[in-house]
Amino acid sequence: MGEQPIYSTRAHVFQIDPNTKKNWLPASKHAVTVSYFYDSTRNVYRIISLDGTKAIINSTISPNMTFTKTSQKFGQWADSRANTVYGLGFSTEHHLAKFAEKFAEYKEAARLAKEKSQEKMEMATSPSQESPAGELASPLTPVTPPMENINGTDEICDTTPNSDSRPEPSQNALAFAHSPAMTKHWEAELEALKGNNAKLTAALLESTANVKQWKQQLAAYQEEAERLHKRVTELECQSNQTPVIKSQKTELNQTIEELENVLRDKEEEMEKLKEELENMNDLMEQKDTLTQKLEETELRSRVLEEQLAGAEQRLEENQEEQENFRKSLRTLLELLDGKIFELTELRDTLARLIEEAS
Repeated sequence: MGEQPIYSTRAHVFQIDPNTKKNWLPASKHAVTVSYFYDSTRNVYRIISLDGTKAIINSTISPNMTFTKTSQKFGQWADSRANTVYGLGFSTEHHLAKFAEKFAEYKEAARLAKEKSQEKMEMATSPSQESPAGELASPLTPVTPPMENINGTDEICDTTPNSDSRPEPSQNALAFAHSPAMTKHWEAELEALKGNNAKLTAALLESTANVKQWKQQLAAYQEEAERLHKRVTELECQSNQTPVIKSQKTELNQTIEELENVLRDKEEEMEKLKEELENMNDLMEQKDTLTQKLEETELRSRVLEEQLAGAEQRLEENQEEQENFRKSLRTLLELLDGKIFELTELRDTLARLIEEAS
């Protein structure tokens, strides 16, 4: 199947300064694609990122690696094989969390793959416990493993010197075969040869995978070389326009940097707008509540206005009644004053009549 991408994202790539080991150096001028690759041939996971045709990240994930989040949108990991520290700056916190989750997942998968590989190596290098005690492998011939399960059972082929298919060994050969010291020596040699055989097999598999990968890379490099050769030819034809091209390149680089700055500003503005939108949703809910309360208040206000109008009308009627009552009282007082005056005159007349009569 070869090496295939299994997860991709975009981020700004940085590498630690090899001199200070403190400052970050940008490996790309803009956000690039960062991908996880899985090599089914070698059963390994890699992080790869290309800036054009240049590989700015080529890191094989090992079980002892750790991805660390140093801020809300930045993470890093150390690669001892490349002798560097990679840093990634993401546009959102969600992208960083997703990348870290995939890193932990593939790190665990790499650990399990390494354990399985070690188990296979141990099984390949461990000496067979079912071989006859007197059987030895000759150091001058290839080592042949014991033939097991030929007929679907655990029986082992008879390869002892007493077999009818072999000539009878000489006395020197028997003495040589039964020598305990030589037996231990050749058993050790056999184990060493098995170990070396397993290592060579693993190295051969890895080399085969590397050769396939190198062939693919070589083909890509050849295509890129042809493209660059054509580009060089075009540039040679346009050599008279070199100053103009350089100025245009400078302007384009400045424009790209300005656009990247604008993009970062826009991303920050988008984050702020998202927060403001969330706050706006809360404000809309509060507005709806206040609108409902305002409608209820206006309804109560209209009822109170109607009650106030009725009270004012009743007050005007009461004032008119009071005015009429005052007028009636004035009229009555005038009548009383007239009657009192008449009574006074009558009293005075009666008093004079009484005095005259006396």
